[in-house]
Amino acid sequence: MKPLDLITIGRSSVDLYGAQIGGRLEDMSSFNKYIGGSPTNIAAGAARLGLKSALITRVGAEHMGRFIREQLVREGVDVRGVVTDPERLTALVLLGIRDEHQFPLIFYRENCADMALCEDDIDPAFVAEARCVTVTGTHLSHPRTEAAVLKALRIARESGAQTALDIDYRPNLWGLAGHEAGESRFIESAQVTAKLQATLHLFDLIVGTEEEFHIAGGSTDTLEALRAVRKVSNAALVCKRGPMGASVFEGEVPDSLDKGQTGPGFPIEVFNVLGAGDGFMAGLLKGWLTGEDWPTALKYANACGAFAVSRHGCTPAYPSLEELQYFFRTGIKNKALRKDQALEQVHWSTNRKGDWSTMRVFAFDHRMQLEAMAEEAGVPTEKIGAFKTLCLQAASTVAGGEGGYGILCDGRLGREALYAAAATGLWIGRPAEWPGSRPLTLEPELGLDFGGLNEWPAEQVVKVLCFYHPDDAAEMRAEQEATVKRLFTAARRNSLEFLLEVIPSKVGPVDDETVAAIIDRFYEIGVYPDWWKLEPMQTHASWANACAAVERHDAYTRGIVVLGLDAPQAELQESFALAAGFDLVKGFAVGRTIFGEAARQWFAGRMSDAEAVEDMAARYRTLCRIWDQARAKKGEAA
Repeated sequence: MKPLDLITIGRSSVDLYGAQIGGRLEDMSSFNKYIGGSPTNIAAGAARLGLKSALITRVGAEHMGRFIREQLVREGVDVRGVVTDPERLTALVLLGIRDEHQFPLIFYRENCADMALCEDDIDPAFVAEARCVTVTGTHLSHPRTEAAVLKALRIARESGAQTALDIDYRPNLWGLAGHEAGESRFIESAQVTAKLQATLHLFDLIVGTEEEFHIAGGSTDTLEALRAVRKVSNAALVCKRGPMGASVFEGEVPDSLDKGQTGPGFPIEVFNVLGAGDGFMAGLLKGWLTGEDWPTALKYANACGAFAVSRHGCTPAYPSLEELQYFFRTGIKNKALRKDQALEQVHWSTNRKGDWSTMRVFAFDHRMQLEAMAEEAGVPTEKIGAFKTLCLQAASTVAGGEGGYGILCDGRLGREALYAAAATGLWIGRPAEWPGSRPLTLEPELGLDFGGLNEWPAEQVVKVLCFYHPDDAAEMRAEQEATVKRLFTAARRNSLEFLLEVIPSKVGPVDDETVAAIIDRFYEIGVYPDWWKLEPMQTHASWANACAAVERHDAYTRGIVVLGLDAPQAELQESFALAAGFDLVKGFAVGRTIFGEAARQWFAGRMSDAEAVEDMAARYRTLCRIWDQARAKKGEAA
C-alpha cells in the first residue's frame, strides 16, 4: 500500500471567470476567482471523490500562489510537491462564457511559474509514494518541463506505479496560435505529433477528445489516429466524444468508435464546457484506481463531466463522492443541474471546507447593548470599536492559534476588529440584522437588494437573528420569512455560509415543540442554514425535538450553537451540560457573560486595555473549559 493514490504534474493557475454570462469577454465587469490548470483541477476533483491526491507544480511567491496552495490544502490535496518560485509570477487565465459553444479565454503564461518546473523539483521519494502519476500534454511542450515530466514517469514506472496522460491539447500553449486564440482546441502540427508520440509508450492510460487523439495520432480521421497511437503504446485509450460519452479501447482499435467499451451518459443542459475534461479525468481516475470495470469508471467520468458543464467554474463545479452517489440514486431531475435545488444543496454542503466540529464562539457583535453601555458611561460610540478590538485580543489569546474557536463581530461598530480577524484561523460570524428589529430588518450597508454581501470576504458567515414565533400573526410571519429567505438566497449566491438565530421566548410562550416547529417551517420555505443558533432550552425533550427537526431536513448541516442571553456562568454551565448531550450541538456563542463587566468598567475608565483583555480572556477560557468538560462527560457516558 502506498500513501498516495495519485500525483498530477503540470499547469497551475488562477482562473478569473467572468461573472456575466452570454456576453463578450471585453464586456465582463466582474470575475470570480478559482484555482485552475488541468493537473490542479484533476488533483482537486480526485480529492473530492476520496482519492489521496497530490500535485507537482510551481507557483509564484505572491498572493495568487498562496491562494492556490491554500485552496489545494482546503480541498485535501497534498502540496509537498508545490514549489514556490521567487522569480516568476503565478499563471493567470481570464475566461468567459459566451454560450454553450463559445468560451473566450486568455492565457497569461509568459515565463510563468509552472513552466519553470524542472528535474530538480521532482523528488524521487515523493513520486514513489504514489500508486499513479498523471501528466498533461502542455508540460511536454518545453524541454525543461518535459525533462521534469520524464523523470517523474521513470521513477513512477520503476516504483511500480501506473501512469496516465491527459493529452490536454492547447495549440497556443505549444506556440501555434496567438494570445487571442486561447479558445482554439486543434491546429495540425507534425512537430507536436512527433513530440507526443515519443512519450506515449510510457503510459498505461491515455485520455483525450477526438481532436486530441488527432494531434497524438497525426490524422484527422479519429480511427486512424487511434491506430497510430496504438502502434506506439499499449495503453488503454479513452476517447471522449462529447455528448456521445466516451469509448475505451484496450486492444486493437476496431472499425467503429461505437465498438469500444462505454458507460452510461447523462444528457444535461450544457452551460459551460470549460473544465469538463478535467472533471471527466478525475472521475475516470476514481474508477480506474479503485479497480472498477470500464463501464463503471466511465459512469463516474461522464457524471463528473456533466456536473462540470452545468456549473460556473472548473474545480468548484466538481462533485463530492456523497454528491455523486446522491446523483446516481436520484437521477436527473432538471437537465440544468445547477437549477436542481436539492442537488445544489448537497453540492454546497458536502464541499464546504474547514473542521468546525467544536465551536467555542466569543460573541461581541452586540451593537444596541454596547451603545447603551457607552451612553451610560458618557463616552462616544466611537469607543465601542476600540473595545471590540480588545474583545478580539481576548479571543485570540484563548484560541492560541488552535482550531475550534470563533467570534461574532459586526462591520458597523466593530469594523476594525472584524478586518483584523481575517486569516487568523478563527471562525468569523458577522450579523446582518438591525439590532432588536421586529419585523426583521437588516443593516443598511447590505442595501435594498442585499448586494452589499458581495463585499464580504468568503470566510465570513452571514448571521441573522430573528425574533420569530409560530404563533405570530400571519402578516408578521410572512414578512420575517421573506426577509430570511432573501438573505439566505443572497448568501448562497455570494458563496457565504449562513447562520440562522431564532429566539421565540422573547415574543411568546415556549414549550418542548416550539423550536422544532420553527426549524421545520424554515426548511419548508427553502432555508437551509449551515448553522443554527438556538437559545438554551430547559428540557431534554426540547433539545431532542429541535435536533430531530434539523436532521429530518438536512443530513449535512454544520450544526447548532447555544447562545447565552447574558446568563450567569452557573446557569450557562447547566445549559451546556444539557445541550452537550446532543451530537448536533457543536458548542456555544456567548457574549455579555464574557464582555459585560469588562465593557462597563472599561467605558467608565476603571479598567485598562490590558486588564479588560485579561478579564474577558479568563471568562471566555472558563466557558470553553465548561463546554469541553460537558462534551467529555457525554463521551464517557457513550
